[in-house]
Amino acid sequence: MHHTSTHKTVFFQTCAAGRKHRQHVQSAATVSKGAHLNWDYPHAHTLPVTPEAGDIDGLQHTNNAVYVRWCEHIAWHHSATLGLDLDDYRRLDRAMAIRRGEYDYLLPTRAGEALTLATWLCASDGRSSMERRFQLIRDSDGATVVRARWELICIELSSGRARRLPPEFLAVYEPAIVAARQPVQA
Repeated sequence: MHHTSTHKTVFFQTCAAGRKHRQHVQSAATVSKGAHLNWDYPHAHTLPVTPEAGDIDGLQHTNNAVYVRWCEHIAWHHSATLGLDLDDYRRLDRAMAIRRGEYDYLLPTRAGEALTLATWLCASDGRSSMERRFQLIRDSDGATVVRARWELICIELSSGRARRLPPEFLAVYEPAIVAARQPVQA
């Protein structure tokens, strides 16, 4: 299937920083574009991303912090698509907070390169923790450029303390979990 896309600037609110970030992404109509790429896991939730000039650091490649920001953006997008957004988190006084984040930067990317970022929920203990994984692929050659993994813990927003996953989280997130296997390294 061939997709055409238009570019637009999207503003989104990050939970941790509470600041607005500018990010260059393609329109939501192209979210399914990544279906043909070689993903580590099935049922990828994807978003196209493109590094801009301001994302490039002194080493002339995309700064590592940009990938972290993109992962946060797609995680929120995935959660909202499944049915839980930041307003729901506030209403329930619960959130999935990152306890640990691991990023493997496999290949550099440059300004203007078309990339597709994917995410999956890969594990849950059914009590308080979950795992989310990410994979970033360069569209031109299908190379995986970044893999990442987050260990998430459910917290009570009002206190910051760890809490059990509320029934609403279990009902939305558990059906979306894919079986994690060790990905083949590019």
